[in-house]
Parts: sequence; C-alpha cells; structure tokens
Amino acid sequence: MKLFNKIFMVGATVATLSLSSCVGDLDQLPQDNRITTPAQFKENPREYLGGALGKCYSGLAVSGQTGAGSSDISGLDNGRSCWSRAIFMMNEFPTDEVAWIWKDSGIFDLVTATWSTNNENVFGTYSRLYCHIAVCNDFLRLTSPSSLAENGITIGGSGETAISQEEIDQFRLEARALRDLSYFYVIDIFGNAAYAWDTQLTGEEPPQMTRAELFNVVTADLEDVLSKFPSGNPIYGRVAREGIEALLCKYYLNAEVFTGKAEWKKCWDHCQNIIAVHDVNANHGLAKDYLSLFCANNDMFAPGGALPGQNEILWNIPYAYELTESYGGTTFLIAASMDNEATATAAWFGINAAWKCMHARQQLSEKFNFSGGVSPDGRTYLWMTDLDGFTISNNDFTEFKHGYVPVKFTNLKCESDGTMPKWRDPATGLNRAGVYNPDDSKNNYGISSSASFADTDLPVIRLAEIYLTAAEAALRSNGAVGDTDKALAYVNYIRERAFGDTRHNLGAAELTLAQILNERARELYWENNRRTDLIRFGQFTGHAYNWNWKGNVALGAELDSHMNLFPIPSQVINSYAGPYIQNPGY
Repeated sequence: MKLFNKIFMVGATVATLSLSSCVGDLDQLPQDNRITTPAQFKENPREYLGGALGKCYSGLAVSGQTGAGSSDISGLDNGRSCWSRAIFMMNEFPTDEVAWIWKDSGIFDLVTATWSTNNENVFGTYSRLYCHIAVCNDFLRLTSPSSLAENGITIGGSGETAISQEEIDQFRLEARALRDLSYFYVIDIFGNAAYAWDTQLTGEEPPQMTRAELFNVVTADLEDVLSKFPSGNPIYGRVAREGIEALLCKYYLNAEVFTGKAEWKKCWDHCQNIIAVHDVNANHGLAKDYLSLFCANNDMFAPGGALPGQNEILWNIPYAYELTESYGGTTFLIAASMDNEATATAAWFGINAAWKCMHARQQLSEKFNFSGGVSPDGRTYLWMTDLDGFTISNNDFTEFKHGYVPVKFTNLKCESDGTMPKWRDPATGLNRAGVYNPDDSKNNYGISSSASFADTDLPVIRLAEIYLTAAEAALRSNGAVGDTDKALAYVNYIRERAFGDTRHNLGAAELTLAQILNERARELYWENNRRTDLIRFGQFTGHAYNWNWKGNVALGAELDSHMNLFPIPSQVINSYAGPYIQNPGY
C-alpha cells in the first residue's frame, strides 16, 4: 500500500468545508453552510486544518465523501462527475484520440461534437470545477487571520496538535495552486466564466469575467504562489514547486488562444527553469520506461517518489486501492479499454473491471505507423491491434473491435528501478507486462486479480510535456525566443525513449509545428491535452483536419468555429440574478 501523507488521507473523511454548497446546487455560488464547524476542532488545529486542505486534494481524486458510489454534486452520475473524468469528456471525447462507443445520455453528443447548451456532461463539468474552486476558496477563508481567531484556532504552541503560521502559510499556497489548476480548465473549456475568489463574501454572486481577465487574474496569482513556494524535498501526494511552474507553462503555451496575446518567452523561461533541474543525467530526468509511468507503482516517478532521477511526473493525483475508490481517475482509463473476451482477461492488466466502451479513433492509430498491427514505437506495446482481432478503422460506431485499443494505463507493477518487464504470452499471443508474483496462482502481474479499483496515480503534468512545450514555444516564435537546437534535442529525448535508440530521431529540417502536434498526440494521448492542442493549432474546428465521426459523419465533417468553446450551461445562466452572457454561437 502506498504511504500517503496524513494530510491527504484525512481530507476525504474529516473535512466538509463547502460540501453542502456542492450538493444539489450546481451553479456553485460560494456558500458557508459547514456541516462540521472549525470550533469542534479547535483543540486539534493541525488535524482539522490538515484534513480541510486534504479535501482540496481529494476533490481531484474522488467524486464524493463516502466511496465510489457518492458524489459532491448532483445531476450527473458518480463516475462522470469525478474531476479528471469530467475533464477527459471535454478534452478527449470530441477529438481524434478516442471514441466512447456507447450512446450514453449526452456522451454521444460529445464524441460526435454535436452538443448543445443543455448537455448534462457540460453542466456537470462546470459544476465539478466550481465545486472544487469553492472548496479551495472556503479553505482560504477559513485560514485567514480573522477567521482563525474567530474560531478559536491557536497558532503556535507545542505538541502534535499545534500548528505554526509557517505551516498555515504553506497550506494556503497549496490551496491557491489547486484552485488555479481548476481555473485552467474553466478558462480552457468555457472561456468567459465566473470569477469566484476567496476575497468575496460567502453567498455573494461571483461576477462573470472575460476569458482574458480570468487568465490575467489566475496567472498573477500563480506567479505569486510560485515566488513564495519554498524549495526543498517535495512530499508525496502534495503539489511541488515544479508542478506549479509546469502549470504556468500550460497557461502561457495557450495564452494566445486565451487572451489574443502570445506569451512564448514566459512559456520558454518557465520551461527552462524546470528543465535545468531535470536534464542532468543520461535519461534527461525522464522515466526510463514509458509504460511504467502509467502503472500501479508509478508513485515512484512523482514528487517525493523513490526515483528522484526519473521523477518525470511533476504533478500527480494519488490513488490507493481500497482507500481512494473512484469510477473516474485511472480506474476509468483502464477499465473502459478492457474487455474480457477481446483482451483475454482484464486481470492480466491488474484489475477486475472490463467496461468494453473506449477505443482509439483511426487517426490516432495512424500516427504510430502501424504495419500488420505492429508499430516500432514502444508506446504502443500493449495496444490491441489487427494481431488481436481489432481493425484500425472505426466503420461501426458501436463495435468495440472497430478501432485499436490503446492500452496505456494499467494496474500492473514495474520493477523497483522503474523498468517494466515485457514479454509475449505464448498461450494467447498477446503482449504482456508487469512484475510476476510467484505466489499468485492466477499469474497476476498487477496489484490484485480481484481489484475493482486502480492503484495507479494519475499524471496531471509530466516532464515530457514540458520538453514538448518548450520546443513549441521556440518554433512558434521563429527562433526569437528560446533555442531551436535545444528544441530539437528536447523532441528527440522523447523519441529516443519511445523507439529505444536514435534511429528515429528528427533532423533539424524535420522539426516543424506539424511534427510537434503529432508528437504531442503520440506522447500525451489520453492525458487531457488533445482538444486544447488542436484548437491552438487551428485544427479542431473548420475543415483543415477531420477524423472519424467528427460532426457525426463517418469520415468527419467541418465544425463551426464557435465550438472551440463549450457553451455556458443554460442552468448556470438561468440561476444568475444579474446578466451572465452565453458564449457566441450558442
């Protein structure tokens, strides 16, 4: 079992900061109906405040307070309402990377890019993001000097229950960073949206801001957090300094889309700060094995993990089997691509869950240059292809085997040095991976052949993304920012790991923006980047690039440019006393 810092573990059970404002109130206006008051915990401020911050963290991992069947918001089932799964629906379902084959309510509209203002998943995503923002805001209100004094929380003293001002200040920096993470997706997905901040009074209707205004407010806050965030050894399960800087890289990479003004220098400079720390060994700070980054013991690559020379995961959402049960997170990513009949048995991937509902669109698969179902790219080692009875095409929308299955996330275990054992199973002919447990009669290579939930942490931002981001910033500025020689080296770091040697490295003439976009697809697929990337490259809407079932047409159809943003849910607009302006085109 993973060793969680106590602050994370108690968050899901002790803290209830804004829970009542997240249940049955999907417009997420800040409220102050606390189920458990701080006064009840004034005798142990460390436990209470630690647990309260823990809720800010656990809000990213689980959908509700009481297990996988619960949710902090209503109106959407407990699986789809999980933070990471909600974002996946928005940033992956409408793209060339994935298709969900079941025509579930509202999901078919996302997969085919035919959504409307009343789509329940769009509403649920807006609600989940603002629920998380509300919890972070309430924590910041709670830890203000006046609130601490009002609730009898004593700062200083001695003993296990005491808490210092320095610790409270650190807690507040982390809560702000967590809030700013959710705001990235608010700005990305919805554009002009509510400015809900801890400086507002509880119950006050947060004003709507333009996309650019929100961007400026949040990046200024995040820059301030970074300037005050201490250096030193990170604590597993909590945001580290480099994760905060990596989030700024994501903001500045998309600044031109978000605000109309490019910020390539800021993007490059922040990337360089991170790269300078990591590019100090033969593997350039990357994990040596791509598959290991998405396995059950991938916590070793996270901040505070056991392999500091390979700590590629700059920001992670921790999961621990039987402790953080969720139908979102990595359980969703693993189970949705499993089918016991088609993939032999899901237990070979360390989980007893096979939903048979999610595969790759043809356009993603083609980027890996498969021939006869085999690709030279090691990132596809566990994929299900023609060799396993699948077709690369998506001719039949509802047929699971009409599309390769890109097995990326697993509940397998890698070796303690970060390498993943690999072999081809003679009984089935399927590629296998994971550390074999000789005491397991079922030949399970994962956590438990009966595990219904994954132990695999969810990477939010990886070092590989930073390398690709820096390369793009250099190319976007035509060499005015950054160093194109370094940019080429950064992309080749990624390709060398993928292919196992330098034979597939790019030459200077081959390093183009189109190549960057394709490399991001190959390296970062299913990591909640694709829609954002396609919009930045002008290929999401319009007719420059089509993919299967785009616009609900088998070979793809043009989308109007207004679909670069999702609509503000009609329920939100109707809940406002003052004007709340819908995005253009809806």
